[in-house]
Amino acid sequence: MKIIPYGKQNITPEDILAVTESLTSEYLTQGPRVNEFEQKFASYVGAKYAVAVANGTAALHLAALALEVNKSSKIITTPITFAASANCIRYCGGEVVFSDVDPETILLDFKKVKHLLESSPKGTYQGIIPVDFAGYPVNLEPFKNLADEHGLWIIEDACHAPGGFFMNSHGQKQMCGNGVYADLSIFSFHPVKHIACGEGGMVTTNNKGLYEKLLLLRTHGITRDSHLMKENHGGWYYEMIDLGYNYRLTDMQCALGISQLRRANEGLSKRWEIASKYDKAFKNAGVRSLKPPASGKHAYHLYIVLVSNRKAVYDELRKNSIYAQIHYAPVHTMPYYQSLGNKKGDFPQAENYYEQCLSLPMYPTLTEEEQDYVIKSILEIAK
Repeated sequence: MKIIPYGKQNITPEDILAVTESLTSEYLTQGPRVNEFEQKFASYVGAKYAVAVANGTAALHLAALALEVNKSSKIITTPITFAASANCIRYCGGEVVFSDVDPETILLDFKKVKHLLESSPKGTYQGIIPVDFAGYPVNLEPFKNLADEHGLWIIEDACHAPGGFFMNSHGQKQMCGNGVYADLSIFSFHPVKHIACGEGGMVTTNNKGLYEKLLLLRTHGITRDSHLMKENHGGWYYEMIDLGYNYRLTDMQCALGISQLRRANEGLSKRWEIASKYDKAFKNAGVRSLKPPASGKHAYHLYIVLVSNRKAVYDELRKNSIYAQIHYAPVHTMPYYQSLGNKKGDFPQAENYYEQCLSLPMYPTLTEEEQDYVIKSILEIAK
C-alpha cells in the first residue's frame, strides 16, 4: 500500500486555476488578492481585521512585536506546542515561562496559570499565549477575565483551529480567532493545515491600533501615509518609521488561500466525520482518544491517541506504510530551553502526555479504505 501520512494538502483544479490566473495578472505580490484574502478570512473567523503574512511563525513574531514584548517581558505559554509559540517571545528578547497542561484536554491548564499569577507579584507577567492544540478550542473567556484582572494581553495561537469554536458562559458561539477574548490571534497556512498556501500565516484582531501596527511591521516599518511621515518629497517618497520586517505574503499564495477558503467548511466536515469514525473504533478497544469539547467544536487538525507502548506502535505502523507522527516533544525539554533554566520533570502532565501520544492520519482526502486500514493496524498492534 502507498504511504498514508498523518497530514496532507488537497490541491484541486480550481486551486491550480486560481494560482495560474494570479501568475498571469499584473501582480505577483502586494496586489489585490492579499486584501481579498484578508477580508474573506476575517469574515470566516468573525474578526474585524486580518493581516496576511509569510508564515505562522511570522504571525507570532509580529503579534509579539505589536504588543511590545521586550527583554523585560515574561510571557506564559504551554510546553505542548510547536516551538514557534515560545520562540516568538525570545525573538523579542522576552522570557518564556511555561505552565503545565490539563491532562484531559492537553491545553494550557487554567488553574495552574491562575496559581502562577496569584503567587507572583503584580506586574511580573505581561501576557499569555494559549494554544488551540490539535484543533481543540481553548475556552478563552476565563483566561480573558484573568488577564484583565492582572493587566495581561492574550495571543491566541489558533494555527490548528480555523473553524473551531467554543461556547461562552452566555451560550454564545465563539469562533477561534474572532478577537472577542484575545488581543491577537494567529493562524498558519502550512500544507498540512486546514487551508494551504504552501507557506503563509494570518493575524486577526478587533483592535484597529494593533491592526495598523501589524501592517507597518509587516513591511519593514515603511509607510507612504502622509499623516505618519515627517517629510514628503513627492509621490515616490516613503519613510521608515519603525523597525519592521519583510513578512509579506504573495498574491500567488493568497490566490491559493482564497480558493482553499471556499471549501474550508467542507474540509472541516470531513475531518469531523473521520474523527467520529476513529472515536467509535477505539471506544472499547484499549486505545485512548482525547475527549472532544463538552461544548463547541474541535477543528481536528490532528487526531491523537494515547498508547502505553507508543514507540512500538509507531515503528510497526511505519512498517505498514502508516506514517503517524508525534505532536509534540515538550518545548521546555528542548536543549535550547533547557539552557535557559528549564529541565525535564518541570511539567509532569506535559511529559506524561508526550510519552504516549500518537497523531493518526487526519486530512479531508483520507479515504474510507485508508482509514479502515489505519484502524485495523492500530487495533492489531495495540493488542
